Amino acid sequence: MFKKVLVANRGEIAVRIIRACRELGIETVAVYSEVDRQALHVRYADEAYLLGPAPSSESYLRAEKILDIAKISGADAIHPGYGFLAEREDFASKCADANLVFIGPKASSIAAMGDKGKARATVLKAGIPVVPGTEDVGNMTDEDLLKVAPTIGFPLLIKATAGGGGKGMREVTSLDEMPTLLASARREAQASFGDGNVYLEKLVSGARHIEIQILADTQGNVIHLGERDCSIQRRHQKLIEESPSSFVDEELRSRMGDVAVKSAKAVDYVNAGTIEFLVDKDKHFYFLEMNTRLQVEHPITEMVTGVDIVAEQIRIARGRQLSYTQEQISINGHSIECRINAEDPYNNFLPSTGRITHSLLPTGPGVRVDSGVYPGFEITPFYDPLIAKLIVWGETRAQAILRMRRALEEYRIVGVRTNIPFHQTMMDSHRFMGGQYDTRFVEERFSMNRSEDGSNDSEIAAILATLVAHQQIERSAQIVRRGERDVSNWKWVGRWERMHR
Repeated sequence: MFKKVLVANRGEIAVRIIRACRELGIETVAVYSEVDRQALHVRYADEAYLLGPAPSSESYLRAEKILDIAKISGADAIHPGYGFLAEREDFASKCADANLVFIGPKASSIAAMGDKGKARATVLKAGIPVVPGTEDVGNMTDEDLLKVAPTIGFPLLIKATAGGGGKGMREVTSLDEMPTLLASARREAQASFGDGNVYLEKLVSGARHIEIQILADTQGNVIHLGERDCSIQRRHQKLIEESPSSFVDEELRSRMGDVAVKSAKAVDYVNAGTIEFLVDKDKHFYFLEMNTRLQVEHPITEMVTGVDIVAEQIRIARGRQLSYTQEQISINGHSIECRINAEDPYNNFLPSTGRITHSLLPTGPGVRVDSGVYPGFEITPFYDPLIAKLIVWGETRAQAILRMRRALEEYRIVGVRTNIPFHQTMMDSHRFMGGQYDTRFVEERFSMNRSEDGSNDSEIAAILATLVAHQQIERSAQIVRRGERDVSNWKWVGRWERMHR
């Protein structure tokens, strides 16, 4: 049993974990970089300690420094959140060596499934279909990858073995451009996860990105909490997620859930995790990767199942049994999440930095906002541009979309540019409303400036502008005649009173 948790993360996920700990009566310790000194998670925690300068490599990726802070503060458990050290096998091992509870899977499970290359080899042995790619376990040099790429076929993806979230991922269409993209992917992977190893994977066209949330305890119980559809992406960065998927029927959900549970049991998995699949148009699914951590988009699963995933993580880490059986899990209604990023959707999603001068959060029935910022907070270029996650719930998908429209309309952030206009345009998209999209939809068939049928609205705008200008000219040409009595009623009353004195 632990009584104090160090949260080895920042932003909205650190705030989310601190809130869960507070509800359970557990003390919390925050860590922060120099630019995060005034961050919300620092204010919410019971204690806070400085890690170092702003760059991740000098702050949130300093495992030894974090372990030292845990010892100094008296923390007896560490929650890694997502990103940074969350999927580092060596960090989980060091926690165990320091007699600290790692609120996540065992180091052996991270080694088997957190490393994407090893995960592919593991599930292949279990007979689970995978997307064609490099199944070799261990590091592959650039020369090795260049040799094997033509056998896989283009287009393909370069992916980081040590993490996810689109970091260290590049799309390759020809062998000529591959060396440059390999170097770029390795640099980003090294900066984000402290590991520059990458692998190759065939790019499946017209596919859906569907993931299954699982929970597993130390007593051998493993359950799944249904699926999330994460197909609305840009450059492999998820933008909108929803649960359940409009593409998945009960039979497919059951089969994918069974495979996810089987994958977890194959590596004796414990705690929360996510099995990601690519599903083609014919509803054939392939194992993509396993994220051995809490996902950014976990709130939508919480909204439709009623399960507090972070609280369950802590419960499992304390050695307790899962609060639910598979039979008790049911999907109620529909939930959608929009990631509110500090990016300009009208300028190729260019990151926006600056101080948030005003923030008005949407509220009302079925609306939830997970945020780590406040008015006066500085958005810096050192970390992920995520400002907040806007989550809505509705009894049906249609109601959830209408509720998201309303919430986006209410949301106000002043000081930096955000992608709220992108989400508003997407909620009005007929293809999105009809559930007719895949992982390439945003990049190939969606635009902020054109209608969905590809027609240009400039002629319509010109006609409307001409009509408005004509109306204004007509009004200015009219001569308004004065009324017969250009005197107010108060003056008439005054005159009447003076006449009758």
